[in-house]
Amino acid sequence: MEKDLLMQTITAIFHGADQHDWPAVENALADQVWLDYTSLAGGQPSRLTNKQIADAWASFLPGFDKTHHQLSHFEVDLGGSPAKARFSGKADHFIGAASWTVEGSYDAEAIQQNGRWRVTKLVLHLVNQSGDLSLPAKAGEVMKNKTAAR
Repeated sequence: MEKDLLMQTITAIFHGADQHDWPAVENALADQVWLDYTSLAGGQPSRLTNKQIADAWASFLPGFDKTHHQLSHFEVDLGGSPAKARFSGKADHFIGAASWTVEGSYDAEAIQQNGRWRVTKLVLHLVNQSGDLSLPAKAGEVMKNKTAAR
């Protein structure tokens, strides 16, 4: 039961991102999260607030026409605090007929707060990216143009 609830919380982060439901993303994340996407984007891992993560994704992901995240192969260990989960992820991003796909595995940690799971750590281990690798820059341009038009 608890394993399922933890997997649902993790899934809510990515489903929320696909649906642009930023409050759902924030609610599935702890107040402070160790976020490490360096295997994909370079830079350094960061400790961010749930709002900072949701805001960052909200300023980028809507630049795509659509995104779709698929999570699978969950391995959950509830034996310690925090709980740990490892899973596979595939993210498809679309602009028009072009697509960019990111595949990898994730390590996550979560704690229970107020009777529900909240993710405290999310680390992507990039395995492969394929398709139009210029799509992230194009999505960034779309968002820059949307912001400038306001």
